[in-house]
Amino acid sequence: MFKKEVHKNHIHEVMVATDKITVFRSIPVNEQGFVLLNISRILRKRIINKLKSVEIINLLHYLDPDDSTDLLQNIESAHRRQNIIDKLSKDMKEKVEYLLKFDPASAAGIMSLDYIDVDCETTFSDVSKIIKKHEMRTGKLPAILVVHEGLLHGELLMHDLGLYSKDEEVNKHIRKVPYIRYNQGENDIINLFKKNPHSKIVVLDEDRSIIGVIYSDDILKLIQKQASNALYDFAGVSRDEDVFDSALTKVKYRYKWLILNLGTAFLAASVIGLFADTLSAVILLAAYMPIVAGMGGNAGTQTMAVTVRGLTLKEIELKTSKRVILNEMIAGCINGVITGLLVAVIATFVNKSPMLGLVVGVAMVFNLVIAGLFGALVPVFMKQMGKDPATSATIFITTATDVLGFLVFLGLATIVLV
Repeated sequence: MFKKEVHKNHIHEVMVATDKITVFRSIPVNEQGFVLLNISRILRKRIINKLKSVEIINLLHYLDPDDSTDLLQNIESAHRRQNIIDKLSKDMKEKVEYLLKFDPASAAGIMSLDYIDVDCETTFSDVSKIIKKHEMRTGKLPAILVVHEGLLHGELLMHDLGLYSKDEEVNKHIRKVPYIRYNQGENDIINLFKKNPHSKIVVLDEDRSIIGVIYSDDILKLIQKQASNALYDFAGVSRDEDVFDSALTKVKYRYKWLILNLGTAFLAASVIGLFADTLSAVILLAAYMPIVAGMGGNAGTQTMAVTVRGLTLKEIELKTSKRVILNEMIAGCINGVITGLLVAVIATFVNKSPMLGLVVGVAMVFNLVIAGLFGALVPVFMKQMGKDPATSATIFITTATDVLGFLVFLGLATIVLV
């Protein structure tokens, strides 16, 4: 616990410091690697590319091959990266070069080599000896995987070593363990982990031989990363932006998104401009415009969140998307009737105008149906185009509910009230 608190303190010191490199260099070298692994990707990249090669080599000495690989992938110069790898110990060099061959976002790119494999006829005594050798070499207790004719057969839990006779073979005590192919992606890993809340997932090659293990702590980091990326995408913020970036850096990452938002705002404003005479004749309409637009935007965001989740978990495919879109439109219609009636009653009694209440209520129904349509359609369309369904989807949904919502609301008002 004390060690974790030390890491947290150092991480905080680096993140808030103006001169991050100087503060980082003041941290004990055996702590530096753990600090780098627990700060944002963009900050990690900035720091590691400003360190001297000898500094990087020294801090890698205290890390596992998979963690070392994660850090080395942040070095921009491939030539410099290879020079650093060449100066690592022979065992570390071989493992790092092996791990660097794989896509960082694949199962093989995330896996650890901290495991041993034993034949199903191995005795508990021999397993203990193999574990001891591994621990002496790496300083860590490995996962114990059991193989039969070179293929994964299951796993042996560490506490089994103290429960059974040393001369007994392990084949009677093998437990199932989830596995995944080396080239499967992050979503596949997370989905498998959710279905099998196990301590590890074994990574297999094409021939079903074992090449590594993904531990639960790495999967939890993956889930946290995806949640963070989803939040950034949802808000239209660059994933490279860090919370402690300078004001000018934040402007660089955000201004294009805001200009796009400005363009859609002008589009909505142009629709309102078409009904200037209606607004002049019935001033009260201006008070209800934010309500109609706001309810549509909120409903569209709710629909989008559910649809994106379904796409991420592969619950929605193109052939089932029509039913999803239709259900969301029906749900929008029902919610529109409920909220529309409430607004209509308020408008009737407060403003003494039943016709105004009718216009607002009907506009509310139409806008929530529009929200259901676009809230489900936009993420599905973006997925089919090969784009991230969460990326900037909100701007298109909000634009649709604003533009079409105002068009329906002010168009009805023109017909009924003017």
